[in-house]
Amino acid sequence: MRIAAFSLVARDPDTGDLGVAVASKFLAVGAVVPFAEAGVGAIATQSYANPRYGPQGLALLRQGASPEGVLEAFRRTDPDLEKRRFGLVAATGESLTLTGAECHPWAGGLLGEGFAAQGSLLSGPEVVEAMVEAFLSAQAPFPERLLLALKAGEEAGGDRRGKQSAALLVVGEKKGYEGLWDRYIDLRADDHPEPVEELFRLLSLHRLLFERPKARRPLTEEEVRFFQGVLKRLGLYRGEVDGVFGPETERAFLALVGMENLEERYEGGPEVDEATLAYLKGRYGWS
Repeated sequence: MRIAAFSLVARDPDTGDLGVAVASKFLAVGAVVPFAEAGVGAIATQSYANPRYGPQGLALLRQGASPEGVLEAFRRTDPDLEKRRFGLVAATGESLTLTGAECHPWAGGLLGEGFAAQGSLLSGPEVVEAMVEAFLSAQAPFPERLLLALKAGEEAGGDRRGKQSAALLVVGEKKGYEGLWDRYIDLRADDHPEPVEELFRLLSLHRLLFERPKARRPLTEEEVRFFQGVLKRLGLYRGEVDGVFGPETERAFLALVGMENLEERYEGGPEVDEATLAYLKGRYGWS
C-alpha cells in the first residue's frame, strides 16, 4: 500500500505526551500511518506502508529496545524495508527517521531530540524543513504545535499530488476519556478539500467538549432567565422564567448540557465556565 505522506512524530518535553500528525493525498491516512502509546513511543509508517510497524515497533520499545534496535528488527524481518518510510520517537526523546532507497522522490526526513519529520512524494526538502521549524518555534500547546507543523509543511508544498486526508493522534497517561485510557486526542479528516484546516476545527471542538475548565462563575440572573426560556422552548422545563437557579432549573440545565455533549465541563449548580457559556449562548440565540 503506497502512502505518500508527510508526518511528524514527537514527544512533548513538558508533559511526556507523544503524538503523530500526518497529511496525504490518500483516503483516511489516519487509519494506517499513526501509532502511539503513552510512556512508550510514537510511530508513523508511510510510503509502501507496513502497518505492522506500529504495533511491532511499540512492543519493542516497551521491552526496552532503542529506536536503532527497532530499525534492526525491521531490517531482519521485512524484505521490503527499502520501500518503506517511517519515523519514530521513543518516550525517552530518542528519535529515528528512515527513508528506504526505493521510496519515490522527493523523500527524506529530519530528526532531533524528541521529534522526527519525514515524507515521500513531496514537493521537496522544504516541506520537512518547514515542519521542523514550525514545531520548534511555535508557542502553543503540544497538539496545536503538531498541527502548526503540519500546516507549515502543507504551505511549503506538501504532498505534490494534492490534499485529501489528515490525522492527529496524541497520547498521555490517563488523559483519555474519563481518565480510563491514554489516547486523549484521535482526530481524522478522512476525505476533505482542506484536511489540515479541518483538523484545527476538530481540535477546537474537542477541547470544548472534553477539556475540563479551570474556572467557573455563577450565572447572572439575566443568564438564568435566558436559559430558562431556552429550556422551556425545548420542553425540558415547566417552571417560571424567574431568574432563580433552583432544583428544577438545574435538572433541566443538566439535560441541556447532556444534549450538547458538554458533561465533562459541568459539575452541577449555577456555576458554568466561560467557554461553555459562549457556546450555549451562540447555539441558542443570546443577544
